[in-house]
Amino acid sequence: MAPKPQRKKPLKRGKTKPTLPVREEEEPLNMESMGHPEIYPLVLTTMTQEIFDCRVDEDVTDDQPYKLIRKEDILADFENRAAVSDFYPVKKIVQEYPGDELLLVYDKDFKYGLNFYLIGTEEGKESYLNPPEAPEEQEEYKEYIPEDIYIYKPPVSKPWVSLGSEKEIEEESVKESTKQTKDHCLRWMFWKVTYMISRKRSDFGASVKFSDQNASTVKDAYIECTAYPDKNFTLKQLERDVGMQAVPQIRDTSTQTRWAYPKNATTQYYPREFSEEEKDTLGQSKTLTEFLNNVSISVEIALQQNEIMNTFVDDWKSLAEEEGTFGDKTDTHLKEYQSFTDLHNLAEKMITCICWHPVVCGLIAVSVAVRLSFEERVHFSGKLLLQPSLILFWSFSDPIHPQLMLESPDDIFCFKFCPSDPNIIAGGCMNGQIVMWDITAHADRIENIKAGGNRSKKVTLKPMFLLEPDSNKEAMYIRQCAVSSIENGHRKVITDIHWLPDTFEINRLGSVFENRSGISCQLVTCSADCTICFWDIRPQKALSSQPPAEKKKEESIEIPFDLPSTFLHLDLSWKPLSKIRLSKGETTLDHCPTKLSLGEDNLLYKAQAKKPVSLYSVHDGAVHTVQRSPFYEDIILTIGGWNVAIWKEGVTTGPLLQSSCAPKRYTSGHWSLTRPGLFYVGREDGSIDIWDLLEKTHEPAQSQNICITAITCVKPWAFSAKQQLIAIADYYGTLHILEIPWTLSHPSSNEASSISHYFEREVKHLEYVEQRKKIREQEKKEMDLELEKKKIKTYQKSKERLETELKADYDDYLELEKSTLVRLGLIKVEETGSHVEMM
Repeated sequence: MAPKPQRKKPLKRGKTKPTLPVREEEEPLNMESMGHPEIYPLVLTTMTQEIFDCRVDEDVTDDQPYKLIRKEDILADFENRAAVSDFYPVKKIVQEYPGDELLLVYDKDFKYGLNFYLIGTEEGKESYLNPPEAPEEQEEYKEYIPEDIYIYKPPVSKPWVSLGSEKEIEEESVKESTKQTKDHCLRWMFWKVTYMISRKRSDFGASVKFSDQNASTVKDAYIECTAYPDKNFTLKQLERDVGMQAVPQIRDTSTQTRWAYPKNATTQYYPREFSEEEKDTLGQSKTLTEFLNNVSISVEIALQQNEIMNTFVDDWKSLAEEEGTFGDKTDTHLKEYQSFTDLHNLAEKMITCICWHPVVCGLIAVSVAVRLSFEERVHFSGKLLLQPSLILFWSFSDPIHPQLMLESPDDIFCFKFCPSDPNIIAGGCMNGQIVMWDITAHADRIENIKAGGNRSKKVTLKPMFLLEPDSNKEAMYIRQCAVSSIENGHRKVITDIHWLPDTFEINRLGSVFENRSGISCQLVTCSADCTICFWDIRPQKALSSQPPAEKKKEESIEIPFDLPSTFLHLDLSWKPLSKIRLSKGETTLDHCPTKLSLGEDNLLYKAQAKKPVSLYSVHDGAVHTVQRSPFYEDIILTIGGWNVAIWKEGVTTGPLLQSSCAPKRYTSGHWSLTRPGLFYVGREDGSIDIWDLLEKTHEPAQSQNICITAITCVKPWAFSAKQQLIAIADYYGTLHILEIPWTLSHPSSNEASSISHYFEREVKHLEYVEQRKKIREQEKKEMDLELEKKKIKTYQKSKERLETELKADYDDYLELEKSTLVRLGLIKVEETGSHVEMM
């Protein structure tokens, strides 16, 4: 009985399974379907591997997975084991093999389904043993190709479907063309392209003999058509980035309901009234009369209460202050908002004065001066002329580059904006001159500046090392319009300057009269030369006619193109309208005014005043701050030396408040713009003292350090109802802008009245102290009179009285002597009388 054929299974490495013999009629299995007809998979058992020395992992390994087996050995195995031999399926291939050795390859990964395969051709053996060298790129690509078993799927024929390619073939194909052309004789002809191939006549009919030859050895044996790039037919790949987004279609529609029948309609209400009979009945009703009598009293009280008090007042709002303000109420410290410095123009200079622009928000102007004493300024006077004296305009939008720079002949110590026209600026110099500027031509430049006062829109500022070189703006320098005359002005530094209010003005004689124009056109200045001068910026009428030669000189003066002619009539010829010279006081020193404070009332003075009305030696140093309270016109703050004083105009007995000596000298100060009882004081150690009269009156409520050097100027500014800023300048030329917290900027509900009552109490206290002084002086005089009277009475005693007193004293002496002798036992009591008689 023939053995039953079984299905072959792939064997794993190191394991063998017996293979049943295959019948001779069965064709050997090859890999023709996979493209390798020379490969025949086999299953070799362990016994067969030992017979042919091809044991797995011993004779055949991963490094050498093949074995050459002699054809004679395989045929001998056929004779010994017949159909049991593992090579029996490929018996026919082995017998027909032309060579002496067959190549047996170990299929470790079962690529062809079994553990071994036999290569049945000599060419396949040579290609396996000597494989062609593949390109490196191809080898790298093969490493990433998974070696999976390929399953062959024969192609399935499908009917041809035309997609339009036959048209392209027809267009590219060459055909005989029959173009019709028209010659000069207007005849139609047909043109055809023909080619003629010819050879020598002697070659016709000659015998032809073909042979092999090497093309490289024979010259002109072949023509090589090498490929070359043709620019006319170079294909360029164009890339295009295209974005696509689905947008819904939007359609705007509207409907309107039309009222087809409009009609005008009105409604009138009229009160219902009782008839005459009902009125008579109600008038005679006792019930109504009693009701009115009972209610009339309560109605009168209610009406009186409505007249006396407002019933619509929100008491809860009065108890608690309004919320929703800027900042935290518990925060009482000044916060750094921004700082301004110019490394080029502020080297070795300090800030002398600060002024916020009255119209443009976020624009602030500062004047600078060299940090030198008077002796040093005289010594380096030649060098100082080479350095520009400037007033810088800073904006929150650019903390590094000034917006404008006003030039002056000397360092500016103080300056002010004109209240009628902010484009006009007046400043006082160190040399005693007054300088005028007109920035009307640059008003658009500064008005278009967007201030960064709002904290939520605070400008993101780059540090200096991140600024691009192209971002540096050109400096806008503006020359002065007019300078006062040196001969007729102040002799020393101008310490303060003010514009007179637009309500009055002063003439040459010193009389005050109404200013009908309503424009501020006069200045008042004070200087260390003990003078106070009044100036008028309007052109003055000449008292005497000028010679024609001088007129020609003035007409010949050319005005620079960048200099406005606003105050050309004042330049180098401006003289004070009136001058007050302060006389010497009780001491040998002159009264040198350092600051001025102008009230709203008209000024009345005499040009020949001899002495000040009153003198007070309160401050132990130069007074650098004299300022009126923005809430009380008669309250004045003065700061100088190491202490602070508050005065009331009209009270000549002394200051209402005088502080004790501070640990450091005070340098500047200013009232709060929104709180009546608060003011700021700067010190020379870089700290600022905040005085709150509601909290403390004997010392500052708090102190805060701002910088490392002395504070030279303090100037607050109300940016909005919820935000306030304060500008603080230091000795090194840096301008610090700080944000005032809520508690220091918002007054309490009754702060104004409380501070007013405090000042009134202090005035009464001063009056009481003055009265007590007078009483004490009167008491002292009376005591002195009594002492003098006692002395006179003592020396007017009579002589008799003196003798009587002497005798009484002598009798007292005798009694004392007698008693002493009796105690000593020198005499007896009986002898007392005789002793007395003997005496």
